[in-house]
Amino acid sequence: MKKMVPGGGRAKIVVMLLLLLVAGWFAVGGFYRVQPDEQGVVLVFGEWVDTTGPGLHWNWPAPVGDVELPKVTQVNSTDIGYSGALDRQGRVTSKRDVPEESLILTGDQNIVDIDFTVQWKIKDAGKYLFNIRDPRATVKVAAESAMREVVGQRAFDWAVQGEGRGEIQAVTKGLLQVILDSYEAGIEVREVQLQQSDPPKEVIDAFNDVQRARQDKERLQNEAQAYANSIVPEARGRSEQMIQQAEAYKQQQISEAQGEAQRFLSVYNAYLAAPDVTRRRMYLETFGSIFGSANKIIIDEGASGSGVVPYLPLPELQRGQAAPPANQ
Repeated sequence: MKKMVPGGGRAKIVVMLLLLLVAGWFAVGGFYRVQPDEQGVVLVFGEWVDTTGPGLHWNWPAPVGDVELPKVTQVNSTDIGYSGALDRQGRVTSKRDVPEESLILTGDQNIVDIDFTVQWKIKDAGKYLFNIRDPRATVKVAAESAMREVVGQRAFDWAVQGEGRGEIQAVTKGLLQVILDSYEAGIEVREVQLQQSDPPKEVIDAFNDVQRARQDKERLQNEAQAYANSIVPEARGRSEQMIQQAEAYKQQQISEAQGEAQRFLSVYNAYLAAPDVTRRRMYLETFGSIFGSANKIIIDEGASGSGVVPYLPLPELQRGQAAPPANQ
């Protein structure tokens, strides 16, 4: 060191200063800060040895140690089935279909065109950086595989209808998370969003015709059901009314028959008590009912002694009494 350091005897002091500078560099240069939206991946000679959370930490400075600080709260998006150009505000300005990713075979041997987006974030920064080589490409391939498995087990109509889309998103999200966890990728799947789920462009017109026919069928069925719901209660009401009228007529006939029988019994009992009086009363009542409305005058010749009596306009008098007064 004396030969290398100019000054001869002062070499010891220079060495001490160099050692102090190195020690100071290791003491001060090894501190690093992890922000709240980051995780610190601690490296020593290029090997991952620890993962630290937000705050102030220390590690060997370069070239011995290093720290990677990936953003773990940032939500990343991966598009499958299409590619879009974004503007400065992050909005999609143009969209290009990628058929080799979007065309998927369904369980009933049909093809559906599905575009979807996977939103994900880093769950474990160390696994994310060192267990998989290309995280974004891994997410894309795994998501496409999961979607093909989910859609391939279900029918075409279910995949393209609105009621099936929610289930597709939920099942695909769960399956994709299982795949990434098996890779120990350190990624959390936040959401799977279907952008479109339609038949291929070559058959979409025929599919729309089928959909319109189904809608017409459902409409006619609903109209027929509405007509049945209106006509059946009305018919039931009429039948119930007829039943009630028949029941009332039945009760009326029974009551009248019972009244006639009771009247006959009362006459019969009166006849048993006084046969002559009853017989004469019945005779007079019968003739009264027969001749009560007759328009004839019968004169007994034996009562007057002769058949000639003064003319009395009895029929006209009877009609005059029956007619109401003119001023009423």
